[in-house]
Amino acid sequence: MSLFLTLRVALRALAKNKMRASLTVLGVVIGIAAVTTMVSLGQSASALVQGQFEAIGTNVIVIFPGNRRREGLSQATVTLTARDSAAISDDCPSIVATSPIVGASAKVIYGNSNFSPQDMQGVGSDYLLVRNWPLRRGEFFTQRDIASANKVCVIGYTLVAKLFQTTNPIGESVRIKNIPFRVIGVLEKKGANMVGQDQDNIVLMPYTTVRKRLSGSEFDNVNAIMASARSTLLMSEAQNEIDQLLAERHRIQPGEPRDYVVQNTTEIANIFSVVTGTLTLMLSAIAGISLVVGGVGIMNIMLVSVTERTREIGIRMAVGASSGDILRQFLVEAVLLSCIGGVIGFSLGIGTSIGVVSLINAFSSGTPWKHEVSITAAVAAFIFAAAVGVFFGFYPARRASRLDPIEALRYE
Repeated sequence: MSLFLTLRVALRALAKNKMRASLTVLGVVIGIAAVTTMVSLGQSASALVQGQFEAIGTNVIVIFPGNRRREGLSQATVTLTARDSAAISDDCPSIVATSPIVGASAKVIYGNSNFSPQDMQGVGSDYLLVRNWPLRRGEFFTQRDIASANKVCVIGYTLVAKLFQTTNPIGESVRIKNIPFRVIGVLEKKGANMVGQDQDNIVLMPYTTVRKRLSGSEFDNVNAIMASARSTLLMSEAQNEIDQLLAERHRIQPGEPRDYVVQNTTEIANIFSVVTGTLTLMLSAIAGISLVVGGVGIMNIMLVSVTERTREIGIRMAVGASSGDILRQFLVEAVLLSCIGGVIGFSLGIGTSIGVVSLINAFSSGTPWKHEVSITAAVAAFIFAAAVGVFFGFYPARRASRLDPIEALRYE
């Protein structure tokens, strides 16, 4: 018997008991739908995390000041300087650019309006290169502005909306701690991050201006240094170069604790991806239990079908059907049930995951989730559904193929 004819016979047999067939595939439908939903949501979460770390900048390494131990006591001191930032940029071959970071906090006043930005930073001239953050309009401050501690600033899109509204902010003067600053640029809009923090609520100034004019400090200390590696493959090498250079500059002897912390954002992103991937795998495994339950249901129904169609099997054997033909027919029926359940379950899972992502985006103020559909997951779902049909349908099919034709014809 050809495969095409076997499929026709299998479809005709399943169509005789539509309700029973529908209830039989229900377990497979639920299992495939649950696995598809979990995998899709897991990939969406992983893509969101990766996107957020990419928004920080291109291959970013962040250096924070650490604790310096003196006479047995651990003292939190600011141990990084702008000269360290310049040395990293000049002496580390794997680094393409660096920027010192000096934090500040104050209200920004324009005319009769004032606004307190969430993020106010003094940075270097290569900050936008490190952060991979283009300008929407205007220009960024130069090394000359930094050397002269010029009173210039670049603002985020939120400040444009809050203070200037329809007015072009380029060239306008704002006051920060009663000091006039000229707006020379507007950053490209980035939106909120995954925790809902507005990334456009930011003011950037030369770090020398923040340190001398806003903080009144004559020291060269900075709160952090951001560095950008030349490529993702060079992240570990760049991190080692920074560590060796700073250890030498800070005169740290072998075995002594570092007075700085070097963090690789790619490693942090990979850790988050591993966590989300592990959770997705665990939830998918739990959801896959329903596939086993569905497979047991298919086996039970196929055993019932063999019993009900014993005389039919005897007649087919009597007119020349081989044991292989009988085995193939019932095996195809079991696989067909599983594959139908797989198609319905996958479609239901995609619809469910789209609905869940839509609900998350509706109630979350953070970065919108993007729905991810894995072709690999789709193929795996169909293969697994077919495997369930083969595994749980083989015993009933084998039992049917081993029936004695004479005894089958006598069966009532």
